[in-house]
Amino acid sequence: MPLTHRINRRALLGAAAMPLLLSLPRSAQAAPDGAAVLADWYRLVLELVRHTATYSPPVASRSFAYLGITLHEALVGGPGGLVSLAGQVQGLTPPPAAPKGLDAAFVLQGAFTTAVPALFSRTGPTGQRAMAAMAAQQDKVLSGGADAATEAASRAHGAAIAAHILAWAETDGGAEIENMGFPMEAAKDKLPSQWVPTSKVAVQQAPLLPYWGTVRTFVLASGADCGLPPPPDYSEEPGSAFYNEAKEVYDTSRSLTDEQKLIARFWSDDPMLSSTPPGHWISIVLEIFARDATPVDRQAEVLALLGIAVADAFIACWDAKFRYDLVRPLTYIRRVIDPKWEPLLNTPPFPEYPSGHSTQSGAAAGVLTALFGEGFAFEDGAHADDGLPVRPFTSFAEAANEAAISRLYGGIHFRAAIEQGLAQGACIAAKVAQLKTREA
Repeated sequence: MPLTHRINRRALLGAAAMPLLLSLPRSAQAAPDGAAVLADWYRLVLELVRHTATYSPPVASRSFAYLGITLHEALVGGPGGLVSLAGQVQGLTPPPAAPKGLDAAFVLQGAFTTAVPALFSRTGPTGQRAMAAMAAQQDKVLSGGADAATEAASRAHGAAIAAHILAWAETDGGAEIENMGFPMEAAKDKLPSQWVPTSKVAVQQAPLLPYWGTVRTFVLASGADCGLPPPPDYSEEPGSAFYNEAKEVYDTSRSLTDEQKLIARFWSDDPMLSSTPPGHWISIVLEIFARDATPVDRQAEVLALLGIAVADAFIACWDAKFRYDLVRPLTYIRRVIDPKWEPLLNTPPFPEYPSGHSTQSGAAAGVLTALFGEGFAFEDGAHADDGLPVRPFTSFAEAANEAAISRLYGGIHFRAAIEQGLAQGACIAAKVAQLKTREA
């Protein structure tokens, strides 16, 4: 189904949301297997991530994982042959078994109307209204799609699965985000090699989510699994490995082509200005689903594995970031090379090594390649509503490599952080790909 038949992103949280929902043609709203229910809810979720202040990339990745698993588990026992991830991912116990004869669309509606308000309970009044409007509109579209008993049983099962997953999520150590994820005390007494604040914003004088590496993982043994070698030894000596990496960032920033600037901005995916880096990969698969009319059980499978991959990627990445606590290019270059240097993009408020974009993109691309195959071509219109052109890719690996190098173009990361981040992501993807999601 063409994406032009879907809800425009900008309208989802605006005053025009309800009239727009009501005006959608029925073919764009309803599908026998619930695919349209999934698509419209996920497009709203991408906007909720964008407009919820606590939803930094690690926090967003966590919600994508739990939501994807919820949908996967909700469709276990249906005609698609999905099998439960219980016992395969850390701490997940068997969810309620599915009664016979359920309607997938109502199952998904029950799951979404339970899971999304819980995962986004801290969003603002506009987001709360948008969730209520989406629930009401989907109810209207689905009305009459099944007999009353089937509808009730299906909704109840979806809600029960969501409640089971939400209870599990509460025990992972990442459910509560205080002070927008920043410690109350600023960073102090840092060595020259260590991260120091790069922003004058008061709350960002401490690094974002320093504990995130201890959050419960899904398939990794812990945040230290898929660990990395240390970055090059810190040095301010010209010609040293560390100096040369910084000089590469500096020289690149002074000779950026228009294409490199576009790439940096396309993959920037800043919190509160986008659906964040993990949301970018979710957007990619939603476009693929719409283009290829992907069955809903396959959509749930993909969203579950992709969500797990990006969530574990941010846990592992944050474990390494705070293990190595490395200075950012902005700080080093101004200290050692050029005190007036300005990078293309704003530097995020946490340590440099490895690159979060690289780790999570490597993990996402690895899982999606395992699911769809090598050389799977697609177009990425994640930022079409923001005026950035659609970018075509011949493979998921090509997109991941571009996302990774975009951080060097933006002046945010050294090359070692990019290359080792991609390697870390590949390690995570290999573990996620071992999950059994379907009957043999």
